[in-house]
Amino acid sequence: MTLSLSLLVAVNILVYAAANTTSPPTIALTLIPPSPVTDRITLDVRGALRNLTSEPRKYDVAVYLDREEPGARLHQQRLEAAPGEAKGLRLRWPTRERAGKHRILLVAKAGDQTLRDECPLEILATGQRSTRRLGGAWVDIYHHDPQTGAAFTAELGKMTDDQWRELVRAMHDVDQNILVITMMFQNFTHRGKHKIETEGYQGKAYYPSRLYPGRMPIASPDALEAILSEADHLGMQVMPGVGCYAFFDFTPGALRWCKQVADELWQRYGHHPSFYGWYVSAEKDGGLGDTEERDEIVSFFREFTPYVRRLAPDKPVMLAPNCFNLRGAEESYKKLLAHVDILCPFGYHRMPPTDLRGEEAATLMLSLCDEAGCHLWMDVESFDFAKSGALVPRPIDGLISDFTRFPNFEKILHYEFPGMMSGPEMSRQPGGPASMKLYKDYREYLKTLR
Repeated sequence: MTLSLSLLVAVNILVYAAANTTSPPTIALTLIPPSPVTDRITLDVRGALRNLTSEPRKYDVAVYLDREEPGARLHQQRLEAAPGEAKGLRLRWPTRERAGKHRILLVAKAGDQTLRDECPLEILATGQRSTRRLGGAWVDIYHHDPQTGAAFTAELGKMTDDQWRELVRAMHDVDQNILVITMMFQNFTHRGKHKIETEGYQGKAYYPSRLYPGRMPIASPDALEAILSEADHLGMQVMPGVGCYAFFDFTPGALRWCKQVADELWQRYGHHPSFYGWYVSAEKDGGLGDTEERDEIVSFFREFTPYVRRLAPDKPVMLAPNCFNLRGAEESYKKLLAHVDILCPFGYHRMPPTDLRGEEAATLMLSLCDEAGCHLWMDVESFDFAKSGALVPRPIDGLISDFTRFPNFEKILHYEFPGMMSGPEMSRQPGGPASMKLYKDYREYLKTLR
């Protein structure tokens, strides 16, 4: 007899909790997007409860704004969790006319036990969805392409755990509190260009994986642990990149691989409060490819997202395609976005000449996301291409132009912090003086908003 998938996950949670003092929290609260937000969005409030006991439990759960009393209650319900099971709740709450500093409180009662978690929430009155500032960034532990990463990859490889913590603090100092780890394995190949199914996976991990023996030759033995532990201390959010199996690859083989990696990442790092969600690293053209590829990516997320929600019901799943070639892919997006929590496209300022204008592409993406209940974030490019093809820091005027041109993204991230920005206190500065300049220029821009 085989166990059902939900029961198998529950058993795995119990076994993991019994064997580890660093088991996932019994209660967790996640805001999508995290603070700060504007007064023109609908906030996604998600909670998770984990029954780490050997008996079924019933929880009376409530969500409050600012204070734990009946008049401030936004939501209440009862959740029942089997032994080892994680159950979730979801509330969508409009922020209009709520400008100011707040707290969202999650309270769960089961018998004589009361569990609590909370998140700070600052709501800005901007008159638009956008905060007009960087909320976070992608973080390469090592860059996948020697040519595009030529200006900073060698320095990334030398980063120690303490230097990764310095980088996290530098991001926090300019309110870039979301870290998207680009990928946790390096395997620079593409859909249709590999033989993984027949020859095995040859990628190398950036962390002490038990799945595959290969390791990237970097100084830090576990950069993700250093990043998460520092982010815990500072109240930041980290999304580990589930990848890279192969770029643009959402085949059944990629799905199986991503499930395995997600399981291991959650078992190793799910106890960290800063573990915010899942970024699927494979990327994709905005048109989603041909008919076969479109069917593949829809099937991938239709199965992957419920799978990781059994591990962590409150944690969002994010996809970051470019924004090119959207026309003709609308029906596929309607199917896809039902299973994606955050869409974070890039490239609006450099649309192909025969394509939509950037503003038109952004408007189309917004309408598709709104229809599906998916969150639309922006991946602004903080790099330019040097003549050699290497990525180099983009002048601050380019970033500010994008903040102004595209007001409908509820959170703005950038690709990427290391190599494009370096804080003055960082003892190792990938990208050199140019990265320091962009950091300082952005810090001055941020002062004008504050």
